[in-house]
Amino acid sequence: MVITARRADRVVLHHISWEQFEKLLEDLGDRRAARIAYDNGSLEIMTPLPEHEYFKEVMSTAVQDIAEALEIDYESYGSTTWRKHIKMAGIEPDNCFYFQHEPAVRGRLDLDLSQGDPPPDLALEIDLTHKSLDRFPIYARLEVPELWCYDEGELKIYHLQADKYIEAETSLALPMLPIHELPQLIETHRAAGRRSIRQAVREWAKRWA
Repeated sequence: MVITARRADRVVLHHISWEQFEKLLEDLGDRRAARIAYDNGSLEIMTPLPEHEYFKEVMSTAVQDIAEALEIDYESYGSTTWRKHIKMAGIEPDNCFYFQHEPAVRGRLDLDLSQGDPPPDLALEIDLTHKSLDRFPIYARLEVPELWCYDEGELKIYHLQADKYIEAETSLALPMLPIHELPQLIETHRAAGRRSIRQAVREWAKRWA
């Protein structure tokens, strides 16, 4: 095992086998603050900071409020550990959602990508550029079709095309909305509190229905 990056909120380990990765997940358990990402032997363990968690919650709630306002069926699986041994890839997104494949996973508690279940239609990542391990190749091997990456007041959308992520203007999951406007909408109402943000997001979404 080799450590190449170490900060107060994260550590990156190399030469970690899949068996070691699985054992670590078992030892850490489900009730933990740390978030992990595994890419072909490299493992990042990150403990999110308050700013990260604030925007994770705000953006996640915004997606759910949009779906509720527009009466779109969805499922949210939070920071589920998605992994495939054959791809040597594992990730825990800040949040993830099913829209297009919602009927196939509705209410299910036994999802397993290795057993042919579809990956989330949309994954959310906060503060992506400051994470030590590149998430894009991991998500690509897990075949997640769309990523939203929020960083420093900007929200970028990426679509998976030919095993790579390409920046896009519109969302596959919510194509009717100018998603890039969300950060400014959130910032405008942030000082007024969470309820004000939620009301603004719902009203904004309905204008585009």
